[in-house]
Amino acid sequence: MSSPLLSRPGAVEAEGHDAGVAAHYGSSFAAEQRTLLSGDGFVDLSHRDVLRITGPDRLTWLHSLTTQYLEGLAVGRWTDVLLLSPQGRIEHDFSGLDDGETFWAHTEPGAGAALIDFLDRMRFMSRVEVAAVDGRFVVGRYAGGLATEFVEDLDAVAGTPVGVYAWEALRIAAGRPRFGLDTDERTIPNEVGLLGSAVHLDKGCYRGQETVARVHNLGRPPRRLTLLHLDGSVDHLPPHGADVLLGDKVVGQVGSAARHHELGPIGLALLKRNTPVDATLLADGVAAAQEPIVDPDAGLHVRAGLNM
Repeated sequence: MSSPLLSRPGAVEAEGHDAGVAAHYGSSFAAEQRTLLSGDGFVDLSHRDVLRITGPDRLTWLHSLTTQYLEGLAVGRWTDVLLLSPQGRIEHDFSGLDDGETFWAHTEPGAGAALIDFLDRMRFMSRVEVAAVDGRFVVGRYAGGLATEFVEDLDAVAGTPVGVYAWEALRIAAGRPRFGLDTDERTIPNEVGLLGSAVHLDKGCYRGQETVARVHNLGRPPRRLTLLHLDGSVDHLPPHGADVLLGDKVVGQVGSAARHHELGPIGLALLKRNTPVDATLLADGVAAAQEPIVDPDAGLHVRAGLNM
């Protein structure tokens, strides 16, 4: 379903993962990023799937299943949450908040049905209900960092709409991985800098915790998330999934890429841990310098994650 904001003057629909919302509204990518950073802009993220979790056991139940500490979660406090496989691999992610009666969450476009199906299968005797939500939408803003909120009327949102391209550029620059775009079926949280943000390091047992704890304590994750500073003299960005080469050896893949108003062309890539951090790489023929997000030795995230 396409957003009603696509009828706004200058709106150009995004493609791929972000189809259904505006890529931009006719302004330059630099101008829209600055509008967002000023606090005057908002981003239409209404293509993201929204769900609600109700019932008196919702927070203790979610606490027992997920990587996040959710028992006693303060009303209105946003949090990022992961669900892992028994091997510690990321299977689902969502962001949300509790209003005292309902936990509201949003996840990647098209990922909601699988998330709801998994949660439904894990209810057992817990007093909870999980359902998809229509009529509640996600928008993004910048308030000292990238943040999201729920709205019920997109046309009534205050501020200047900017496209999802602006949001993506700031997200990539912040080193914030996007599930299914900067992760794959093998990704563990330690590889992508989510310890301490989406993974609470002092909570009790949850599925996949053994892997997370082992890599955290011993260090050296198999791969590491890296910010790529791409050659600005080349007229294209490497596409999602493009191989990253060190010489003639494949050392990783590109997740997402964008043009940043100050940094120029940038991208996120998952690289083999032992790739020299000072090496210049090639991503789809584009030269790329590295800015590590995850320390290749310690296995700990270097930069704190930002709530979305």
